Amino acid sequence: MSKANSSSTDTGARTAETEAGARTEETAAEREQERVDTAAGERLSTAPREERPETESESGTGVPAMGVIGWVRWFWRQLTSMRVALILLFLLSLGAIPGSLIPQTSVDDLKVQNFKDQHTTLSPIYEKFQLFDVYSSVWFSAIYILLFVSLIGCIVPRTGQFVGQLRSRPPGAPKRLTRLPAYTTWRTEAEPEAVREAALGVLGKRRFRAHAAGDAVAAEKGYLREAGNLIFHIALIVMLVAFAAGQLFKSEGGKLVVEGDGFANTLTQYDDFKSGSLYDSDSLAPFSFVLDDFVGTYEESGPQRGTPRTFEARVKYTEGADGPERKSVIRVNEPLVVDGTKVYLIAHGYAPVVTVRDGKGKVVSRNSVPLLPIDNNITSTGAIKVMDGYRDKNGVKTQLGFKAFFVPTFAGHGKGQMFSQFPGAEFPVLALSAYRGSLGVDSGLPQNVYQLDTSKMKEFKDKDGELLKKMLRPGEKLDLADGEGSITFEGIEEWASFQISQQPGNGWALGGAIAAIAGLAGSLFIQRRRVWVRAVRGADGVTVVEMAGLGRSESAKLPEELGDLAAALITTAPVAPEKTDAPEKPGAPGPSDDATNEAGSRPVHPAEAPAEGAEK
Repeated sequence: MSKANSSSTDTGARTAETEAGARTEETAAEREQERVDTAAGERLSTAPREERPETESESGTGVPAMGVIGWVRWFWRQLTSMRVALILLFLLSLGAIPGSLIPQTSVDDLKVQNFKDQHTTLSPIYEKFQLFDVYSSVWFSAIYILLFVSLIGCIVPRTGQFVGQLRSRPPGAPKRLTRLPAYTTWRTEAEPEAVREAALGVLGKRRFRAHAAGDAVAAEKGYLREAGNLIFHIALIVMLVAFAAGQLFKSEGGKLVVEGDGFANTLTQYDDFKSGSLYDSDSLAPFSFVLDDFVGTYEESGPQRGTPRTFEARVKYTEGADGPERKSVIRVNEPLVVDGTKVYLIAHGYAPVVTVRDGKGKVVSRNSVPLLPIDNNITSTGAIKVMDGYRDKNGVKTQLGFKAFFVPTFAGHGKGQMFSQFPGAEFPVLALSAYRGSLGVDSGLPQNVYQLDTSKMKEFKDKDGELLKKMLRPGEKLDLADGEGSITFEGIEEWASFQISQQPGNGWALGGAIAAIAGLAGSLFIQRRRVWVRAVRGADGVTVVEMAGLGRSESAKLPEELGDLAAALITTAPVAPEKTDAPEKPGAPGPSDDATNEAGSRPVHPAEAPAEGAEK
């Protein structure tokens, strides 16, 4: 008995060891298959793989082995990663905020100077951090260049991997399709070869790239997702290059033109002119135009009274030195385009026409003087300067100056201060105060044309000994004291201010923006997915069909699409009827139970698929 028991014990131990070894081998096989399935999902992405630099700690020494080359590689991988590119793009947007809130030297020097005068404490700090020149500052340029390099370093390897995937075929089916997130199966009497051929046709009609791989058909769709991602990043590079070219080669200037006057596109004709660092003045487009008429209409009644309705500058322009004269109308946001140069209408105002005479009645000057609007009703202020041609009653040459205040629609005397009640010229009034002496224009220092420097001038006095001043209607005049002459308000003309800009790269920037939006839409709304169809003959001679799908990201549409594909394939490979043979003994499996438990005798909707890792 003891020998028998010992033999039984040894046999049981060997059996247990055999079963444990079999389970171990099965577990190892399952892990290996799971690793293969996971790798199949990871290959749906073309993103560069993150590789850790090899260190000596992995070999047991515990000391990092990253040398200079290792650190350079690590820095390059970090710089060209999508995470760093997004951070740099965010920093670029963040850096543009002070450029929008703080006056910039490249836009308006006068506003910058006024800001410095009003903020004596902040200005030195802003100057130290180059906040008055944000877009040409060292820190903004560094972010710009790093973003540029990061995008290129990110795109080049991904493009190569994407082209490689386009040239390759979808991988073969995993061993266990039940592990995939979308799965369905059924049995059919159709031959396995016929099922696979039908699957190729169904998948091809749905624009899948499909091919037969062993006992299954492998198909893939959604390559436009990665293509859209690459297009988006390439479009960003195009936009960055276009913006850089626009800043380096741009030219921009302003010109105020009174009705009847004109402008020729030369540097001497501009009131102000700015250009990029690589701009060549010889590239100014040759053209000229004359402002024939300015038309401005306003709402005359209701709560929106005074709101502009029409702003039109009617011009005649000539392209080139001997080009034909053409007519055009320049409106707000509708510029005149001549040889790549755009002429924008940006402002308008009034220019009173005045005539100055000396004591003998001789006309010294007669011109229209543009005045600067200070409110929405075009209340305007400025200065009238007579620099040459005037002599006083003793015959001595001197200069005259008048401070001017103009309202296109005056409310009337005794109705508050002299401010315009309406932007249209319904009741124009010009208020003048007179001075004589030196205007200071001979000193060589620049002056504001809208301001009068009276530091070296004397006031004309009225009979009460006060400053000589008067409000004039068109046709009225102001007589200077002691028979020194007069100034007459003849009428009013209108002026328009134009911005003439030449900025190459705008077309490329617009094209890049459109391409970026299209690429981003494709990368967000197109799903990369793979589908496998396996058809094998079962032990009972009936074909078992399995379908499974795998997407790059989780989506409820993948099971729905797999169900539609299964429904289309069933028309060629219909479900085999279930066998109804009764089992010989109660509880014993019938002839069809084994096959039914293995694959099922009806299609299983992907929503009913077994959980990952489920086994029979």
